[in-house]
Amino acid sequence: MAQAGFVHLVGAGPGDPDLLTVKAQRLFGDADVVIYDRLVSAAVLDRVPAGTARVFVGKASGRHSLSQDEINALMLRLARAGRRVVRLKGGDPFVFGRGSEEALYLARHGIAFEVVPGITAAAGCAAAIGVPLTHRGLAGGVRFMTGHGRDGAETEPDWASLADLDTTLVLYMALANLNRIRDRLIAAGLPPDTPAVAVANGTTPDQRVVGADLATLGRAVVAAGLEPPVLVIIGRVAALLDSLGAANDARDFRVGHG
Repeated sequence: MAQAGFVHLVGAGPGDPDLLTVKAQRLFGDADVVIYDRLVSAAVLDRVPAGTARVFVGKASGRHSLSQDEINALMLRLARAGRRVVRLKGGDPFVFGRGSEEALYLARHGIAFEVVPGITAAAGCAAAIGVPLTHRGLAGGVRFMTGHGRDGAETEPDWASLADLDTTLVLYMALANLNRIRDRLIAAGLPPDTPAVAVANGTTPDQRVVGADLATLGRAVVAAGLEPPVLVIIGRVAALLDSLGAANDARDFRVGHG
């Protein structure tokens, strides 16, 4: 019987390969197989040594190459065959990445694993455009929220708690539901003129940014033709896009305001 392998649940960061952790890059060199998601950029995959087996298991809305159950079974099969597996996920495995679900599955089946954190999209995209997630006098806290429910099911969060001007709200995977989220937040008391910004393909050469206010962000995103992956930042800190964004990096791909 083959000696049991090991699974590394690794965060690939938001897209820029230079934002990979040192540990992630070292594990690429040790891996027998890399199982990767749709949001893992081609530039990150280029850091995987030639000859290392790669398996794409990406999921998009309504289009899954493998179901979550099939991904779990694949990791289990490879580990039981003695393989050293890197399960590579965009951003951080434990921030809207189902990393904890996969970790629980491995633990229940007696497979050794570790979690290697990555820079989550909120932190990476905000830094790339020069918008802080917290700032004295503007936001004393930040909340992360997914824009869709589990397996597409809609769940209603506590909108009143989210409509807080003193807290930055970051929306992952919210493009399809952006207008509905806008309406809920405004109905809960968040001012329509609250600054907001949408970032597509953040930290990569394809990065595009639209600044607007909450009321008009949806129209601005459509007008700019932004496509997933898109991260949305709502709150007073988004007003710093103009003053900090252009000076933050020589790579400034802003496409305008709504």
